Amino acid sequence: MEIPPSIRVENLSRNYGTVAAIRNVSFEVKRGEIVGFLGPNGAGKSTTMRILSGLLPAHSGSARVAGLSVSEHPHELKKRIGYMLENNPLPNDMRVAEYLRFRAELKQVPARKVRQAVQDALEICDLARTARRKIIGTLSKGFRQRVGIADALLGKPEVILMDEPTIGLDPHQIQGIRKLIDSIRGRMTVILSSHILPEIERCCDRVIIINRGRVVASGTSADLRNEFLPESRMDITMQGDPKDLLAAIKRAGLSAEITASEELEGGIGKHCLQFEEATLAQSPELLKILSNENSFSLVSLAPRQPDMEEIFLAATKRSWEEPVEKSRLPAKAQPPSA
Repeated sequence: MEIPPSIRVENLSRNYGTVAAIRNVSFEVKRGEIVGFLGPNGAGKSTTMRILSGLLPAHSGSARVAGLSVSEHPHELKKRIGYMLENNPLPNDMRVAEYLRFRAELKQVPARKVRQAVQDALEICDLARTARRKIIGTLSKGFRQRVGIADALLGKPEVILMDEPTIGLDPHQIQGIRKLIDSIRGRMTVILSSHILPEIERCCDRVIIINRGRVVASGTSADLRNEFLPESRMDITMQGDPKDLLAAIKRAGLSAEITASEELEGGIGKHCLQFEEATLAQSPELLKILSNENSFSLVSLAPRQPDMEEIFLAATKRSWEEPVEKSRLPAKAQPPSA
């Protein structure tokens, strides 16, 4: 029997006044998956997360999270999910363990299980020894984020929604949050919204990209590379004029353009070349041809894969070029929000 997804979203739409925040958003997240949820500011990420958490009603469409209809069982849903809000609002005057006990009670964790639930969350987030009794207002940004994640983990929910958990953190703190997320891989389903694209690529199984209120891309990093940036790219390090390099490539029957260049020491240059789609398979032959050239000296040749930032830019650029129908949802007198 096929296991149902932890999250199923179908044609979800939401307006703020006459502005459509999201339009017919649909996607699924399998149990145990960690999925990155990406989009420019105002794309509809936070609106979608709020709807999935039961904090905000949709105007049309449906969503099921942890086996429950979001619209029909919003209160029961809150017991089965953890949600870390953007900017992670926390009370400055409470101690960490005290706050987590308070939150566990609000989430209706059974009284006999509250102590263990708090302890488990503290240990997973590496707070048990370092910050258990500290006042939240005295904590660094990194530790405050850990407290927010510990809150989301209380009661071991099936689904965790994290809205910008690494915002404002330094590289060491970001690495710590990444390790924390890795530690729950496979045990919980996670949707992670972030603007730090390298971290999304490192820790997520799959990525969903939203822009202008609709899903514009979904898949693994490899899937999205093939869809949006299928051209072969290579980094070529050489000594000589890059025009001679392009001429040699043309004589080999290939077409390429230099998209970036960097001057190194000793008259050596490193150039990023973009080829036609099938060229990477021909790289051994290309290496042989370029190695025999007399007009320049080839130092190295290596395939280059687009990173998540390039994929994100390509996906959102394509969506900006596509027409979007105006939403016909009923207007609500609320301010615009993402």
